[in-house]
Amino acid sequence: MAFTLEELAGRFGGDVVGNSAQRVVSLAPLDQAGPQQLAFLANPKYLAQVETTRAGAVLISPDDLTKLASSDGRNFIVTPNPYAYFARVAQAFIDLATPKVAPGVHPSANVDASASIAASAVIGPNVTVEAGAVIGEHVRLDANVFIGRGTQIGAGSHLYPGVVIYHGCRIGERAIVHAGAVIGSDGFGFAPDFTGEGDARTGDWVKIPQVGGVSIGPDVEIGANTTIDRGAMADTIIETCVKIDNLVQIGHNCKIGAYTVIAGCAGIAGSTTIGKHCMIGGAVGIAGHVTLADYVIVTAKSGVSKSLTKRGVYTSAFPAVDHADWNKSAALLRNIDKLRDRIRALEAAVAAKPQGDA
Repeated sequence: MAFTLEELAGRFGGDVVGNSAQRVVSLAPLDQAGPQQLAFLANPKYLAQVETTRAGAVLISPDDLTKLASSDGRNFIVTPNPYAYFARVAQAFIDLATPKVAPGVHPSANVDASASIAASAVIGPNVTVEAGAVIGEHVRLDANVFIGRGTQIGAGSHLYPGVVIYHGCRIGERAIVHAGAVIGSDGFGFAPDFTGEGDARTGDWVKIPQVGGVSIGPDVEIGANTTIDRGAMADTIIETCVKIDNLVQIGHNCKIGAYTVIAGCAGIAGSTTIGKHCMIGGAVGIAGHVTLADYVIVTAKSGVSKSLTKRGVYTSAFPAVDHADWNKSAALLRNIDKLRDRIRALEAAVAAKPQGDA
């Protein structure tokens, strides 16, 4: 399992500087790589490590290559984006190392006679595919996956063990859905029907049927144990190339714009629209019925309670500080209203004072 630099450049682009016949068998960090490994420089602050690395070759940008004191005796693939190049090469190594699975339906799978299964698909142990479902070419459904009635899984998608896709959902081509994810469960919709106050209050929450679905575009990745609710009437929509981390909750009728990334433990309430190329940090909470513009970045643990209509970086989280410092800040915050009142009183006294008085 090896590639020459010439083979890599032919497959992924870039210019080879040095020995194009150099073979690499794996990837490694600059400070740990050996003579048959490929390293990369994505951050210029590690430029000095390129001078000392034992790597067989280094992925490097044209600008960083010119900053080296010397490139004699070293091998490089020169590319504008070494980090993305590294990711593509890593995928190639994974593809080489991954055992190939023969197409077909495992004997323990439960596939309805009316479901359409491509001949190239792999249907694993104990998979359930309900009536009218469509499983595209080269789809892989690992053990214990459940596909609801009428759901469509696009070509080249891979659903890991225990994924549940409810009825009437559409998953685009080349999707990756990790273990335990649930797509298309009911949105959280209940109408209050109560009368009276206090202990005399009677009534109930009336469930609102969720008759929409979930529509997921191509090249989307969904992390383990993430949940995406179906729409109440129209679909919840996840557009092209959205990347969603583990343990994310996306409420009903949300729309997530293309190329947006959402980090772990984020919670997005229903009917929220997030634009294209946004970045949502870990544990961010977004209220329902708000809109985020394209190219918005929300940093970790921030709370978004109103629409963010301009691109930019938004933060509402309080960064971690020393415990004693936090106690002092908390004491000040508890008394901020008193400090405000004192400042207003002083301003009023100054304003009322006759001009010219000492």
